[in-house]
Amino acid sequence: MDQSKTPYFQALLNYVDAGVIPFHTPGHIQGTGMAASFREFVGDNICAIDLTPMPGLDDLLQPTDSVKEAQELAALAYGADRTFFLINGSTSGNQCMMMTAVNPGDKIAVPRNSHKSMLGGLVMSGAFPIYMQPEVDEDLHMDHCVTPETVTQTLEAHPDLVAVYLVTPTYYGVAADLAEIARIVHDAGKLLLVDEAWGPHFHFHDELPLSATAAGADLCINSTHKMLSAFSQCAMLHQTGSRVRVDRLAAVIKMFLSTSPNLPMVASLDVARKQMATQGEELLSRTIALARDARARINRIDGLFSFGEEHKGRPGIFDIDPTKVVVTVRGLGYTGYEVSELLRRRYNIQVELADLFNVVALFTIGTTSTAAGRLVAALEEISHGERPVDMFAPSGILEQRLHRGSFRLPKTPPMRMLPRDAFLAQTEFVAFRKSKGRVCAETIAPYPPGIPVVAPGEEITDETLSYLRLELKAGVRIQGPYDDQLRKIRVVKE
Repeated sequence: MDQSKTPYFQALLNYVDAGVIPFHTPGHIQGTGMAASFREFVGDNICAIDLTPMPGLDDLLQPTDSVKEAQELAALAYGADRTFFLINGSTSGNQCMMMTAVNPGDKIAVPRNSHKSMLGGLVMSGAFPIYMQPEVDEDLHMDHCVTPETVTQTLEAHPDLVAVYLVTPTYYGVAADLAEIARIVHDAGKLLLVDEAWGPHFHFHDELPLSATAAGADLCINSTHKMLSAFSQCAMLHQTGSRVRVDRLAAVIKMFLSTSPNLPMVASLDVARKQMATQGEELLSRTIALARDARARINRIDGLFSFGEEHKGRPGIFDIDPTKVVVTVRGLGYTGYEVSELLRRRYNIQVELADLFNVVALFTIGTTSTAAGRLVAALEEISHGERPVDMFAPSGILEQRLHRGSFRLPKTPPMRMLPRDAFLAQTEFVAFRKSKGRVCAETIAPYPPGIPVVAPGEEITDETLSYLRLELKAGVRIQGPYDDQLRKIRVVKE
């Protein structure tokens, strides 16, 4: 197949060039009915291809023509047997994988540092989660990946598992030993599902970690919008091998996808695939070089540290994605949240992620050397500025908590009910400070990165309460609960 072709994008252009007189959705009719101020900003061309599936434009739910060809080209580019375009991000991809692989009551092994969309998949499927503990880095205050040893132990302890679900790479760019884990899982006769949302570029450069499709994952997802050039919300779901019921997968995808997909988004997936298949190595080589140079310069700034490939081989760190530049700012006396705010307010720079210790800057094929230089210069200037009250000094509240142990990432709380049962149960609100011992009915996840501290069905413990208070004090944004300030929390009614 010719990877220089963009069959779906071309189908949209052909429709526009044909001058069809539309009496169909969307109601703005290729921009003619759109508010002038918005149309003037976004431009005529994007309005012209904002269409709906019509004859000649194929159907994302039942592709037979240009969508089918575009997805086949993507499968070939990624080394998959089948690829499906998604227009609701990897969130829908995670849920599609779960709904395909497991039934109510089936056991599935999942790492605790999974994105909250994994919990949505558990609620929808009714599966029974067996949580695997990823390796914890107390120095950097982050979870890394699950190891092959942990997967083996989990399979031995739960031989009735149906599937193993992994997150690799993490939000911080750490990758698991995917080839060895795939061998272990498949030798046990189980399915391997991989959330590779942050690795859509891996398959196109040999200096990046092994891709999930190359490792033989049965199902995996890529957020094509995160690191490549597709529009926001665009993702792909890849299937390889013969272990997955393809009819079940196709039925699930039809259930989750909109019957009115955004066609410019679909076209952007088609074009992003072409770009990687034909220019990926060149574009990514430049990106990797920029990121490595920035990391080296940041590591010469007093008080800052950016871990890299020298960390390979540490627990849970089989490989590193160099395009995720993680900057540990604890040595400046700031939290990551404070540095993120300083970068935005003083220097008009927005990083992808901030947590208590770190900020994460994404280097993608769209990052310029000028932008990279401004980031490094801003961090250097911040390091030379007047320091805040040092929250990490021996007398500071965060350092005191660290020594008492309450600053560490909390352990997985006891699971008292299945996530689905707790989510659908009769519930009530109680004061957060008085919720110890109750069964949580909602997901509580500092965002980003969106990793749940408490999930539906889990008991609220002293440790989780203490940790969430600390995160709130540091300025984190909580996503998932009805009350995002955590003054009250939804629990299962007793």
